[in-house]
Amino acid sequence: ILEGSVQKAADQVRVNVQLINAQTDSHLWADTYDRKLTDIFGVESDIAKSVAESLRAKLTGREEQALAVKPTNNQEAYDAYLRGVTLEAQSTFSAYPLEKAIGFFEQAVQLDPTFALAWSRLARANIYWYFNGETTSARHDAVKRALDNAQKLQPESPETLLALGYYQYQVLRDYGPAKATLGVVAKMLPGSSEVPSALARIARREGHWNESIAYFEQAVVLDPRNTELVISAADTYSSLRQFPAALKLYDRALDILPNDLDPMAAKATVYQAEGNLEEAAKLLTEVNALTPSYNVVGNKITQLILERHADEAIRLLQTRFAQFHFRADMEKGIFQGILSFTQHVAGDHVGAKASAEQARDTLEPLCKSQPDNDFLAVFLSRAYAVLGDKNSALKEAQRAMALSPSAKDAVRGPGMEENLALIQMIFGENSRAISTLARLLEVPYGGYLYGGPVTPALLRLDPTWDPLRADPAFQKLCQEKQH
Repeated sequence: ILEGSVQKAADQVRVNVQLINAQTDSHLWADTYDRKLTDIFGVESDIAKSVAESLRAKLTGREEQALAVKPTNNQEAYDAYLRGVTLEAQSTFSAYPLEKAIGFFEQAVQLDPTFALAWSRLARANIYWYFNGETTSARHDAVKRALDNAQKLQPESPETLLALGYYQYQVLRDYGPAKATLGVVAKMLPGSSEVPSALARIARREGHWNESIAYFEQAVVLDPRNTELVISAADTYSSLRQFPAALKLYDRALDILPNDLDPMAAKATVYQAEGNLEEAAKLLTEVNALTPSYNVVGNKITQLILERHADEAIRLLQTRFAQFHFRADMEKGIFQGILSFTQHVAGDHVGAKASAEQARDTLEPLCKSQPDNDFLAVFLSRAYAVLGDKNSALKEAQRAMALSPSAKDAVRGPGMEENLALIQMIFGENSRAISTLARLLEVPYGGYLYGGPVTPALLRLDPTWDPLRADPAFQKLCQEKQH
């Protein structure tokens, strides 16, 4: 592991760096570099060569050449780029750091329009946002602009090809060409975790779960302190309902980021899935109405509902609406939908309908402007269901399934079917809902209702499914299988 610190005074910079053997915790090499800021790339190059020598690694001609190349001659542009990279790494659970990261990447390319590396990272940041929620034409145009500029400047660079691979995977949803592009990058960057990480994500979309696990394990070996990687690997085990393995990896992430709410909340979803609400509650005690991450707050709401404290969940959501600043209508509409459904579960049908009307009014225009957004369709279908509009609710739920069919997306697709089961139950189609749930218990996926797949424990505990509880077929689903 390479560790270091940087001290800056005026135009001078001091870099203290040390190479540590992670297995023995012994120091292999250490040095201090005093340079002018204008020579920061020289410091980077010297450190990389010293590390290679300490490890007795021979640099290839391509690697030597890469070290000699300055990505930009503009120090301000490079500073903005590095700030963007740092923030992008924090964006797994919240759009806010990603929004800031995009701003810094934009600043970098404005300061230096020939900064190909910044263009490629700008493309990837916009691709991530497009894939995870904002499928607007404006976001797609931003992706294409950045990718086109990176390709014009450095079409054969590994960073540009990585951006292209992610574009093929996450925007075009064309897995074959994406894997071919990433195969080229793998030969250029054999020691990077980027390619196995991307291939792991594609493999699980294709339903090749064991292959995905193997790629994630390879990536984590290459980059052991990358918490985003560790958590993604844990999420994959959780999707497979291999909960002990998931818990070990969440703990590993928490060793690196102690008391960080994101991995803590992710770990809580495993305990919820196992029916261990007491352990889950311990991990969520610090979550409140002003917690920025919508995933973390959503996990807290799920916990309260599973504990049958829906009234407390409603108070938390109402406080969030009163005190929290939503930066996007999408997030606001989703939380309006969560509030309406929580009120519905609590039996407050008047409050539920009022909140559902607000959710519908927020989400309908978004669905029109983002017709390919399955996530929005899910929440709009639930708003219609709470309002008693069966035809519209079923239509939106089926549209979400058509946008992300399980055959095309093994992670999201079954979650769309889970949502359909919910809508069917609300309108009394109990046997259909039970049939869907029975099928879902047999497949791995990442659901929207619980942050992971449905389990017998969740069906047993969640009052959402109370309308099915008297049915012997549903009672059978709630029984844990004996291994």
